[in-house]
Amino acid sequence: MWIDTHCHLDAGEFGGASDAIARQAGEQGVGQIVIPAVDRHNFGLVRDLSARQPNCRYALGIHPICVPGAGEEDLDLLRQTVLGAMDDPNLVAIGEIGLDFFLPNLCEPAMRQKQEYFYQEQLKLARDVGLPVLLHVRRSQDIILKYLRRISLPGGIAHAFNGSFQQAETFIALGFKLGFGGAMTFPRALQIRRLASTVPAPALVLETDAPDISPVWLHPQRNTPEQLPRIGAVLAELRSMPVDEIASLTTANAHAALPRLQLPA
Repeated sequence: MWIDTHCHLDAGEFGGASDAIARQAGEQGVGQIVIPAVDRHNFGLVRDLSARQPNCRYALGIHPICVPGAGEEDLDLLRQTVLGAMDDPNLVAIGEIGLDFFLPNLCEPAMRQKQEYFYQEQLKLARDVGLPVLLHVRRSQDIILKYLRRISLPGGIAHAFNGSFQQAETFIALGFKLGFGGAMTFPRALQIRRLASTVPAPALVLETDAPDISPVWLHPQRNTPEQLPRIGAVLAELRSMPVDEIASLTTANAHAALPRLQLPA
C-alpha cells in the first residue's frame, strides 16, 4: 500500500471529479490520501470527501497563503471544528499550517507577523488536542523550527521539504517526517534528490501535493494522487531499494507520523 500524505483533492482544479480520482488512486494501490484544509471555506469539503471515500482522511488548518484574509474568528472556528471532530477517525492532523516567505505579499513585515501569529496559535491547538501537524515550510524552515522548539507537539510532517541537511536533521530530532513528491523526480533538482537519497529512512514519507508539484512526466499538467506509486519508484531508484520496500517503509513512516491513519474509518 502507498500513502499520499498531502493531497488537495478537494481543489477546484479537479473539476468536481475528486471522488472518481480518489477511486482511481485506490486502484493504483494508494490506500490512503490525506487531504489538508486551507481555510474555513473548505473545512466541510475535506471532511465530507473523506466521509465518502474509504481511502481518504483529512486535516484541518489555515494555510499561510490564506492568512491575509483570515481573522480571529477563523481561528475560533478552527478550534471549535477540531474539538467537534475529535471522535471522527478520519481527522488525522492539524494542517496545512506554517509559514511562507516566498510570495512577495506575504513577506511584508506586518504580514510576516500575522503569519507567525496564526502559525503559533495553530501549533497550540495541535498541542492541546494531541494531534500532529502538516507543515508548509517555504523559505521559512528556521522560523518554523524556532516555534517547534517552544511548543511541544506529537510530531508531524514537513511537507514538500526543500531545506538543508542541517535543517532536516533538526526536524527529525524534533520527531518530524519529511515529505517528498514530484519535485524529487526532476533530474536537475539536485538538492532535493540528495536529501531524498541520504536522510535516514525512518524520516521519509511520500506525497503528491496534487493538483500541484506535478512529477517530471506530467509537468506542467495537473498532478493526481494516482501518480504516487511512480513517484515512489523514483525514490526507490534514488535509494537503491526495491519498490515494494519503499512502499512498506513510507507507509510505516506515515503511520508513525499520523497515528490516526491506523484507526478504522
